[in-house]
Amino acid sequence: MQTWRLLETGHKKAAWNMALDQAILESVVAQKAPPTLRLYGWDPHAVSIGYFQSLEDEVDLARCNEAGVDVVRRITGGGAVFHQSEVTYSVSTRLDSPIMPSNVLESYKVILAGLIKGLEWLGIEASFVPLNDVIAAGKKISGSAQTRRGGGLLQHGTLLMNLDVDLMFSLLKVPEEKMRDKLIATAKERVTSVYHLLGGGIGFNDAAQALQRGFSTALGVTLESAEPTEWELERAIQIRKERFESADWTKMR
Repeated sequence: MQTWRLLETGHKKAAWNMALDQAILESVVAQKAPPTLRLYGWDPHAVSIGYFQSLEDEVDLARCNEAGVDVVRRITGGGAVFHQSEVTYSVSTRLDSPIMPSNVLESYKVILAGLIKGLEWLGIEASFVPLNDVIAAGKKISGSAQTRRGGGLLQHGTLLMNLDVDLMFSLLKVPEEKMRDKLIATAKERVTSVYHLLGGGIGFNDAAQALQRGFSTALGVTLESAEPTEWELERAIQIRKERFESADWTKMR
């Protein structure tokens, strides 16, 4: 059975979260560290946009500033995400891993099997919906995004513990203002959360422990708890400054 590293890094600012994910990926690719599952949260709340998105089109920066919400651009694709009450996971591995398919769709399926198994430990039946979503009770409870670079794969995504849809749409822009109420209603119909399904009583640590068990079981790996290496921390500080705290990076589209 393959041994993976488990990092539980708590709730951090958006720029640090994204910088550390990238640093871990680089470390794993260079074989400075084993394949890694990281579990974390966001403090303060944040909006992350996909690598290819236009910041101006997607995010109301003035409203985010007023609300004390961080804004960051990811190195992964996908759409804008409001990070509020959730457990975020990231998986960093080399593409030549014996358990990781080279096909993008199949790799999503393999990794998200861990999240689905974790939800099962919580008492929630869930399933994979291509390309990169997990649904429970017919509604989305998790979305993910992936990037491949330098022979490595980084996939990160959310497990929604709770979500304030009204607040989310006050921070994100919509194509037409008159459509806002309709979009909010649609999101409430299509998105669910752990709190909604279980009636509360499940905290961040409970969900994180369930995900640990889920990923270990589904991927057939042993997880060993650790801390980020000194190299990863130093590299993350550098990346945060040069990229994720840079207005040039955040506003590049």
